[in-house]
Amino acid sequence: MPRISVSHDHDQSLASLGKAVRVRRKEQKLSQEALADASGIDRSHMGKIERGERNVTFLNIARIATALGCKPSDLLIAAGL
Repeated sequence: MPRISVSHDHDQSLASLGKAVRVRRKEQKLSQEALADASGIDRSHMGKIERGERNVTFLNIARIATALGCKPSDLLIAAGL
């Protein structure tokens, strides 16, 4: 099985997770920059996460969830994962 490059992996689950993060962020009226600052993630990286362009580590999912006041599982469930 060939190795999948993260830069070329457009897996729907990444897009779904990114959308779930964006929806919750907007519900809380947070800017992308404010969420990035609160979660300790670079703003440009946060944008790539929301667009489904980055394979997010569990630690970053946990940081984002904490900044959004929810559990990591809430984000995964909202993403249908």
